[in-house]
Amino acid sequence: MDARSDRNAIALAVDLDGTLIATDLLWEGLFILLKKNPLYLFLLPLWLTGGAARLKQEIARRVDIDPTSLPYRQDLLERLRTEHREGRKIVLATGTPRKFAEAIAAYLGIFDHVLATDGPHNMTAGRKCAALVAAYGDAGFDYAGNSRHDLKVFDAARNALVVAPDRSARRWQAAHQAEAMPAPKPTLRTYVKMLRMHQWLKNSLIAVPMVLSHEYFNPNMIWECLLAFASFSAVASAIYILNDFFDLALDRKHPTKRNRPFASGALSIPFGLGAIAVLLAIGIAASLFLPIEFLGVLAGYMAVTTAYSLSFKRMLLVDVLTLAGLYTIRVLAGAAATGVDVSFWLLAFSIFFFLSLALVKRFVELRTTAIPPGERIAGRGYRTEDQEIVAQAGMASAFSSALVLALYMDSPAVRVLYPHPWLIWPLAPIVLYLTMRVWILARRDEMHDDPVVFIIRDWRSQIVVAIGAVFLVAGGW
Repeated sequence: MDARSDRNAIALAVDLDGTLIATDLLWEGLFILLKKNPLYLFLLPLWLTGGAARLKQEIARRVDIDPTSLPYRQDLLERLRTEHREGRKIVLATGTPRKFAEAIAAYLGIFDHVLATDGPHNMTAGRKCAALVAAYGDAGFDYAGNSRHDLKVFDAARNALVVAPDRSARRWQAAHQAEAMPAPKPTLRTYVKMLRMHQWLKNSLIAVPMVLSHEYFNPNMIWECLLAFASFSAVASAIYILNDFFDLALDRKHPTKRNRPFASGALSIPFGLGAIAVLLAIGIAASLFLPIEFLGVLAGYMAVTTAYSLSFKRMLLVDVLTLAGLYTIRVLAGAAATGVDVSFWLLAFSIFFFLSLALVKRFVELRTTAIPPGERIAGRGYRTEDQEIVAQAGMASAFSSALVLALYMDSPAVRVLYPHPWLIWPLAPIVLYLTMRVWILARRDEMHDDPVVFIIRDWRSQIVVAIGAVFLVAGGW
């Protein structure tokens, strides 16, 4: 018998979570469940009292997973396919609920047998080892796994393949000189993408009340704005991570979002949960050095963004109105941090201006998503035929913001604040230029960024904004 025949006579058992796929289906199922109804959160402790197996089964009963879009480890999957073609028996041995495991086995079509969590028994560690030994004998199978839960199975297997190992599995692999299949390590760019640091640019809106009150050389206010910026940025990153968890299935079907750290499996959900805790701690700690009103605004921001992630983002028009409100909340946060009063004019301008930019985001999605007429974009409340009304509403909001600004510049409040009010009149056409240019680029399919981030990054917009800033300062000098 040659080496290949000898190998094919031995079954190869493969773990699922963290090994064959770069994610954990218990966590994914949990977030799918909470997205369906957040009130399930209160049932989780009750289910957990019945053990891990019951928790997994209760979640699996209520949700489905899409096996076609999961982040499979392609090098391991190709190896399994090759060995399956050569006649080797491949076994999926996993602690995942049977419902999920069999869906994946049916999709891949390479497994001869499935061992999975079923009924009261959690098919991990000792139970998995006992089931494999009972079926194939001691050292009668090879095993591919990745974590400390697999150590007993490694010891009972003839040969072990250690895939993307955690710390315990890595030590076992080094001690036994077992075959390894490491995963690429996350880079600095991976963590930057996780934090969505480019989105922090939006938090510069916190400085707007300070600038409009002509206190831009006040060191105390500058310090307060910096603290508020740090607090909002940390909390915003925490919410972005949470939003990624709820959108894993949708992101994996998107041409670019599928490369996000959690959708691609580059980072694990438990790591992300730890990052959320650290970021919230940083955000709240920074807020404690600011007036209590700022903490109230921050709490409101957290509540609204969480509601947006769970529900509002799927509601027609409610989503864009919420986004516009979130931009305006940043302005209110700056006012709360510095103690500067916010005028009706500024709030009215913010709502119309940011509503226009929020509608740009939806318009771009409608332009770039291939869906048949009558069907909604995945995870949104819009259809292809909504393009024109969205564009019309966006342009109307842009002109409304310019109109509010023009009316403000002719108000008594401006004559009190600005010795030369006629110098700030160019701000109205500048606003129109910024918004109309964004809309023109969107219609040309040349708008790919968040429009607020685009305006901050785009050199033409930077020049126009700088010109507006010069007129603003000159008018108040």
